[in-house]
Amino acid sequence: MERIDKIKAMLVENPVDNFLQHALALEYIKVGNDEAAQSLFTELLNRDPGYIGSYYHLAKLLERNDKTDEAIKTYQKGMEEAKKAGDNHALGELRGAYEELTF
Repeated sequence: MERIDKIKAMLVENPVDNFLQHALALEYIKVGNDEAAQSLFTELLNRDPGYIGSYYHLAKLLERNDKTDEAIKTYQKGMEEAKKAGDNHALGELRGAYEELTF
């Protein structure tokens, strides 16, 4: 919990820091708090749809929680954003995970 507490303290200073919010969501996943992680990822992506790295982690979380339709939509949105940004690496990762889930 030490890492979570440190990140939360840093977020007090800057509550809309995408990197810190993403990092906190990942820490919540590590400790099994998928609900808090999902909430953070969703908030972050609603605020900044171009924060591409969060789509993969959110979709994987949704998959683990048997929310397949939401995971598919998340992968699709992530792929759209990756194309817009010209991020072929992220696009490839998202497409691979999407295809694994849908085929």
